[in-house]
Amino acid sequence: MAATPPVPAPSGRLRRVGVVLAMLAAGQLLAGALVVLLAEPASTFLALGALLAAIAPWVVAAATLRPRAPGPVTAADALTLLRHLGTGALAAATVLTLGGELAARSWPLVVLIGATLASDAVDGPVARRTGSAGPIGARLDMEADAALVTVLSVLAATVVGPWALAIGLMRYAFVAASRVRPALREPLDFSQFRRFVGGGQGVALLIALVPIVPAPAAAAVVALALALLVVSFGRDVVRLERAQRAAVR
Repeated sequence: MAATPPVPAPSGRLRRVGVVLAMLAAGQLLAGALVVLLAEPASTFLALGALLAAIAPWVVAAATLRPRAPGPVTAADALTLLRHLGTGALAAATVLTLGGELAARSWPLVVLIGATLASDAVDGPVARRTGSAGPIGARLDMEADAALVTVLSVLAATVVGPWALAIGLMRYAFVAASRVRPALREPLDFSQFRRFVGGGQGVALLIALVPIVPAPAAAAVVALALALLVVSFGRDVVRLERAQRAAVR
């Protein structure tokens, strides 16, 4: 019997998980500090809150990468972690916005949001090209998206109203529901509609935060995004419940 050829190790590996997470934490604190300096003079209480918010996405990244520790982080993972870094800066800005020290709609904030969202377009292709795609990388990408959208929904809520928070909370509500409904824990088949709707949430929230977009138009865009998200989650719930009932029969 011919020997099975060895499977090549994924390329594009970087430093180990612990080192990369330490670098991420330092970067998030630095980003948060820069945001605080831009909003100066912010109160000490708000400044500390902004720094804590900046480091919060690190917890999500660390929990997601834990199964790889102490192994290496891939190039695709590093690109996804840039989204966590941007989310940290945006979380700090959100705290200052809620405290009245920073405007929710400004061009520097729009540029930061756009750059953070853009990183989502490159990590997947890099993972496939380097042969490092896998469940941990996919989970890291999904959690980074969820954290970013949650922060953006809080910012958008200051413009269009608190109902925009539903966009950021929808995915976590689904996860909570899966704790009591076993059917919702089953894997979902690929859906281009789900992918389109999920990718459109960040874009819709970005549009709502562009200074030149009228508030009514911003509200309409966010409302449409939320409606599509409800439809997408509703379809998935119905499919999973039907699949479970069919399996029981």
